[in-house]
Amino acid sequence: MLRSNLKGSTFPEIDFSQFILPPVDLKIVRRNGVFRVFDPLRKKYFCLTDEEFVRQVFVTWLVNDLGYPPELMANEIGIRLNDTFKRCDTVVFSSDGSPLMIIEYKAPKINLDQEVFNQIVRYNMALKADYLVVSNGYKNFCCKVDYANHSITFLDKIPSYQEIKLK
Repeated sequence: MLRSNLKGSTFPEIDFSQFILPPVDLKIVRRNGVFRVFDPLRKKYFCLTDEEFVRQVFVTWLVNDLGYPPELMANEIGIRLNDTFKRCDTVVFSSDGSPLMIIEYKAPKINLDQEVFNQIVRYNMALKADYLVVSNGYKNFCCKVDYANHSITFLDKIPSYQEIKLK
C-alpha cells in the first residue's frame, strides 16, 4: 500500500498501526493537491477521504483474499427507503442478482456504535440481504440475518465468498 507515500501529506489522518485490514495496492493520484483513488467497481477516481480509503482497502481485500467476484459487487447503490433516497456503500449480489451482503464503511475515527448498526439495518429493510457488515478499518463487524427465526447472529469474521455460497 502506498502508506509511506501518503504520510505527512494532505491524506486523511489514519493511524496505520491500528488498521486491521491488510495492505493492498491502490491506484492513487494527486490532482491539484488532492489525493484521488481509483475505484475499480465504479471505474473512476474519487476523492480520497478516510471513508473512501476504508472502502477501497476493504473491497480489494474481499476480492483478492476472500474470493468475492468483483462483477457481483457494486459501490454506492441507491435505494428508496420510505420517502427518502439512500446509498448503500457496497452491496454484494448473489449470482441470481439478489442482494447477499450490505457493507457500510465509516472513517476510522467514527465509532461503530448502535447508530451505525441501525443505519445498515434500515438499508436492509429495502434490500433484505443475508449478511450485514460494518467497518472503519480498525474494527469489522459482520452478522448473519436469519429471516425464518427473526434473529441476527454476529460472526467471528467476515466469511469468504465460498463460505457464503455454501450456506
